Amino acid sequence: MEPLNLFWVVLLTFLPTLELRASIPYALLILEMNPLIAFLIIILANIVLGEIIFYSLHTILPHVLRIELLERIYNKCIKRIQKKIHKNVDKYGTMGLALFIGVPLPGSGVWTGALAAFLLGFERKEFSKANIIGVLIAGVVVTFVVVAGINGFSLFVKS
Repeated sequence: MEPLNLFWVVLLTFLPTLELRASIPYALLILEMNPLIAFLIIILANIVLGEIIFYSLHTILPHVLRIELLERIYNKCIKRIQKKIHKNVDKYGTMGLALFIGVPLPGSGVWTGALAAFLLGFERKEFSKANIIGVLIAGVVVTFVVVAGINGFSLFVKS
């Protein structure tokens, strides 16, 4: 595998809203990578991305909130959302977050999952569990759909 191709696959994985929903089809359909190798690389990159985002929110956001205007906006909007969502997290916990991350639909994934975990006060260990489980779910679903599509299309073309 060429390093430039690996770069593009990881870059797609790191982009908000695209994540592995874009990088797996790109790797399998455009680059024609081995599905297992693509799966492993992309899953690892997506898990690392979630950890980076979660860590960054804990380390960078406090500095950003030193700006009074940003702090007011944060307190007004985010804290209200946090209170509304909190009872659902109490009910479903880590598995609820994992499913949110794992459903490969727009608006879900590690970017929004890490933000939700941060806002809801998840500990790093609990977020990491949800992140890994969720990314594995999404990766399996997307890889299965793409591989099944490739195989189904090749059967159609051969007939």
